[in-house]
Amino acid sequence: MKIAFFEIEKESRDYLQKNLSKHELLFFKDDLDENNINFVNDVDILCIFIYSKLDKGKISKFKNLKAVITMSTGFDHIDLKECVRKKIKVLNIPYYGENTVAEHTFALILDLSRRLHPSIEKTKRGNFSLDGLRGFDLKGKTIGIIGLGHIGEHVARIANGLEMKILVSTPEKNKKLERKYCLKYTSLKNLLKNSDIITLHCPLNKKTHHLINEKNINEIKEGAYIINTARGGLIKTKALAKALASKKLGGAALDVLEEEVLIKEEIQLLSKRFSKKNLENVIADHILLTFENVIITPHNAFNSIESLKRILDVTINNIICVASGKKCENVVGV
Repeated sequence: MKIAFFEIEKESRDYLQKNLSKHELLFFKDDLDENNINFVNDVDILCIFIYSKLDKGKISKFKNLKAVITMSTGFDHIDLKECVRKKIKVLNIPYYGENTVAEHTFALILDLSRRLHPSIEKTKRGNFSLDGLRGFDLKGKTIGIIGLGHIGEHVARIANGLEMKILVSTPEKNKKLERKYCLKYTSLKNLLKNSDIITLHCPLNKKTHHLINEKNINEIKEGAYIINTARGGLIKTKALAKALASKKLGGAALDVLEEEVLIKEEIQLLSKRFSKKNLENVIADHILLTFENVIITPHNAFNSIESLKRILDVTINNIICVASGKKCENVVGV
């Protein structure tokens, strides 16, 4: 098949060429636009990222298009209705970094629990005193997981391995996971009240915006820790800062901030199109940086070698599936 890729860097191109050698591949660093669409209007498969907007007008220019594959989880940059009408399959990458983000979550938890940052900074200054460096065990502590999707499940798996007690607040209860990881489903209110560590793993939408706010943050167990590797808007920054200042919370670790409104997909952060200055400006003077018991990482939880390779592997599998004419798992809009 003839396949066109847009927004592709050389490293990814080499990997795709190696694994799709039976097909005719065309690569473009730029987005799909009115200037380059005529070079690819005879392709069978179109692979794009979120900056390549595929509207009804662009779709009409393709003669043989059988499928559009977006190398992202989101697909709102594609006119899905028009693709369905023209019987063009649309496939996405439903998930690619679930264990990766879960591992980063525990990296942050362990940093806080074992006082790693203060320990490292102290040692760098030649001070080997243990004063102020006493941490706490995770074994026997209660972790509250808000959202038990793909990432939340991996967090539960790791927590179970560390012999932690697990509380979960999530819309849908899975009895199989309840038994497998010895977890207990509960209300958000009860989770906040009884968890030593609270970690968020739910999507950001109208229902979850400011899920942690001025009202319920006071219900959190005294001295508990909050971890957020999901979306910044889940926590109201002012409420979090106030709880930290009053010592209501023992600390917080954040890979995301409320002000990161421009980020739809984590993989955006690696794109040359994404303005790093915007993110730098958000973080530079952030009020939460003034707290010693707060760790902030630069939206890096997804960023592992294996996670990024999975995006390419799922893309390749999507292409092979379309080319073979088999029923594909990752089709959206049907």
